[in-house]
Amino acid sequence: MLIIVFSIFYRLVLNSVVLPFKMSGNEKKAKSFDFMAMFEEARKTAVERNQDKVADLEDQYKATIESKSAGIDADRADNEEEIGPPIPSDLNMRSSESKQEEDSDDEIGPTPPKADQVEETEDEVEETLDQKIPMTNEVIMKHGTKTVSALALDVSGARLVTGGYDYDVKLWDFAGMDASLQSFRKCTPCESHAIHSIEYSATGENILVVGGNAQAKVLDRDGFEVMECKKGYQYIVDQASTQGHTAMLNCGCWNPKVKNEFMTCSNDGTVRLWNVDSIKHKHLVKTKTTQGKKTIPTTCSYSKDGKLIAVACQDGSIQMWDYKRYVNVAKTCRNAHMNGTDTSCLTFSYDGQAIATRGGDDTVKLWDLRKLKEPVAVANNLFNKFPMTDCCFSPDDKMVVTGTSLNRGETQGKLVFLERLSLQRVMESNVSDSHVVRCLWHPRLNQLVIGTGNGECKLYYDPEKSHRGAKLCVVKTARKKNDVQFVSHQKIITPYALKMFKEDREMSTKKQVEKARKDPVKSQAPMKPISGSIGVDGRVMAHGSTLSQYVAKQIATRKPDDRDKDPRAAILRHAEEAAKDPYWSGQAYHKTQPVTILQEEEKSDEEDDVPAWKKPKL
Repeated sequence: MLIIVFSIFYRLVLNSVVLPFKMSGNEKKAKSFDFMAMFEEARKTAVERNQDKVADLEDQYKATIESKSAGIDADRADNEEEIGPPIPSDLNMRSSESKQEEDSDDEIGPTPPKADQVEETEDEVEETLDQKIPMTNEVIMKHGTKTVSALALDVSGARLVTGGYDYDVKLWDFAGMDASLQSFRKCTPCESHAIHSIEYSATGENILVVGGNAQAKVLDRDGFEVMECKKGYQYIVDQASTQGHTAMLNCGCWNPKVKNEFMTCSNDGTVRLWNVDSIKHKHLVKTKTTQGKKTIPTTCSYSKDGKLIAVACQDGSIQMWDYKRYVNVAKTCRNAHMNGTDTSCLTFSYDGQAIATRGGDDTVKLWDLRKLKEPVAVANNLFNKFPMTDCCFSPDDKMVVTGTSLNRGETQGKLVFLERLSLQRVMESNVSDSHVVRCLWHPRLNQLVIGTGNGECKLYYDPEKSHRGAKLCVVKTARKKNDVQFVSHQKIITPYALKMFKEDREMSTKKQVEKARKDPVKSQAPMKPISGSIGVDGRVMAHGSTLSQYVAKQIATRKPDDRDKDPRAAILRHAEEAAKDPYWSGQAYHKTQPVTILQEEEKSDEEDDVPAWKKPKL
């Protein structure tokens, strides 16, 4: 093909260009090239080279085949007496081992196992279910005095958040805590409403807080508010016409696949899907009974892959919808639990094939998603008093864990571990002298977090099987409290202020002492003697040092008072003048005025000598 192309090119060149140029006389002719001959020589050399390489490869191939055939012939020559194919190497090994066992029959006592057998036996021995439970060590964190009704750990297991009936939400950081186990933040997001549910988002950036009110809140990782859901208009009958819930919330959870989406369920009979960027709900689902009436959803959950939305209702049913298809129910079980009881928890297994429900009828049931009509297994006699009691799967999906409340006559709240397939009790552990409400088994930390009815949050871990979490803060010594408090006084210098507003500049210690020495109050100088006859500041002279002396002197030296005179005598001194000229009273009563008869006192000489101020008052 290449030769054909070049031949065509050569012909075109010959047609367009005349190679031999005609010259005159002694001029030289231009050199001409035979392209076809050149191409033919190149083709022949390429074919010769390829033939040499093919010959070398054929020689190598023949040599390898001859060597292999020679080796096979040598083996056959060694084993001419054997008939049929050679015995496999595994059978030769087994025959040699059997011969060794026959030789060792004469020995007394058991033969020591080989290294390969020891490794195989170690691999075959597996831990039992109760040995996988990390409950060797215990740590107690004090949330408050009332029930811990909500627990959540972030995906990495670095932080824990707790909520309770005391309206408080506390945040705990394992890496920042010491052995004193103190929370780094405390807040009251729902004011005077108890906390029903708390959950970290899939990324760990936000925290969903669901309280007893109609508005859920989203907090950031440090406990500060990010958004608050809108409240619906409670006087509208159709809940689809409102932009939010109109009654108390029961539960809430984050979407495991969509970053900013979460779901809440409420007593208004609806399940709403929200986005952090908007205060209005995205989608609404109404839960209904078989008769089409409204029923209250008590708990809700997403599947692990985010393709299903599951809700447990107060009529005892379990209803599921496909994600983004909320018109018809995809899967349902109408008689999952007793009608009229609150199903407190619904959780999916890690493999996504089963769900476990914690009913208000004191049962735990396991369901297969492929056949939701009947439960796979049922565990009874698990008393439940709270509408938020948890149940969860173990990280290996082989156990189901739940807590029990205190019934009459009981003194210990228990944590019950159930085998997954049959829900038979693997182990029961007495956790607290109060109710066990919340339980959480973190898959990364391999630690158990328990919320009790007396306000305590307990962490269980195994030093060998658990990782980080409580192990970080237990080893740190508690910091000593510094009781001394220093109050720093900042000196403000105002050089251009008026004298009345200027503050005295700081002086040295020596000058301060000298100035205080001049102040009689600060230096506590003795009082100076009084000069003059009048006292100063309540003090009297030396001759009147006591109060009694001062009073006696004042009584002796005072002048007689006009008020001490006899009032009768003061009136009678005008009697003679009135008798002579009765101007004021005689004109009207001159004829009818009776004769006044006044008693005259006998005066003694001694009484005349007594001053008036010493006479007794009559």
